Amino acid sequence: MDRRTFVKQTVGATVLAGTAAASGRFSRLFAAVPPLPYDLVAVKGGEPDAMFDVAIGALGGMSSFVRKGQKVVIKPNIGWDVTPDRAGNTNPKLVSRIIRRCLDAGAKEVFVFDHTCDDWRRAYRNSGIEGAAKEAGATVAPGHTEGYYHRVPVTGGKVLKEALVHELILESDVLINVPVLKHHSSSQLTAGMKNQMGIVWDRGYWHRNDLHQCIADFAGYRKPNLTVIDAYLMLKQNGPRGVSLDDVVPLKTQLVTTDVVAADAAAAKLFGVDPDDIGYIRIAAAQKVGRKDLENLNIKRIAL
Repeated sequence: MDRRTFVKQTVGATVLAGTAAASGRFSRLFAAVPPLPYDLVAVKGGEPDAMFDVAIGALGGMSSFVRKGQKVVIKPNIGWDVTPDRAGNTNPKLVSRIIRRCLDAGAKEVFVFDHTCDDWRRAYRNSGIEGAAKEAGATVAPGHTEGYYHRVPVTGGKVLKEALVHELILESDVLINVPVLKHHSSSQLTAGMKNQMGIVWDRGYWHRNDLHQCIADFAGYRKPNLTVIDAYLMLKQNGPRGVSLDDVVPLKTQLVTTDVVAADAAAAKLFGVDPDDIGYIRIAAAQKVGRKDLENLNIKRIAL
C-alpha cells in the first residue's frame, strides 16, 4: 500500500468511526510532551540560529522533542514571494538550524512545507527557505494542490467542524510550528496559531466564517509539539506580505514553547498589544487550548 492510499484510508476510517478511533489511530498527533523546566523561553540579542540553540538548550535539548527514527514536519511561514529582509516569511537561518537539530536528535526524516498565498515556487525560492532547508538536509514538500489534503473532523470546534489537512501533518510524529511575528490585515496579528492556516487547504472558509473562532478551533485540533516564534525582524504594519523596509523593526527576539497560546500571548506583548485584544488568543485560552496568563507561567529570559 503506498503512502497516499494509506493516508486516505486511515482518514476515511477516522471520520466514520468518530473521535475514539481518531485518538487511537492518530495517537502520534497527540503524544504527551515530557515535563520541561520552563513553560516558555524568550531569547533576545542574537542571530536566529544562535538564539534557537540557547532556547532549545534551556528546554532540555531537541532530544526532549524528537526521538530517533521519528518523522518531523517543520511548518514555517513561506506564504509570500518576498526576500528575508521584508519580514514576510520566517527567517531561513532559523529554519536551517531547527532542521539540523532535529537530524542531530535522530529524526528519520524532516519535511518543510507551507500552503503559500503567492506562487509556491517563487515563495519557496525567494524566501530563502527552500535553499536553506535542502542544504540542512530536509525534504521541501509542496502544498499547492488539493490532492495533498484529507478531510478530518475538528472535534470540539465551535465553528470549524472539519478541515482538509495536509497529509504530512497526519503522518508526522512531531510538528514544529515556526511562524514569523508580524502584522496581519485580517487578524491584526499573526504568530503561532494563525500560522497553522498553512497546513489546511480550505482556509477561505475560515475568513468567511469568523476567522478568530476558526483559528482557535483548529488550534485545539492539532497542537504543535513545539512553537518557535521568529521575531528577529518584525513587520509592524502593512502585513502580511511585507512591502516596504520602512515597516520592518529589528527585534532580534525569539520565543520557544510547547504552548502555542502562550507563544501568541507573549508575541502579542512583543508586538505592543494586549493578548486579550487579539480574538483568537482570547478564544483559544477560554477553550483551554493553552494559557495566556503569562504572569503565572515559568518563563526563562535570556539576553545574548
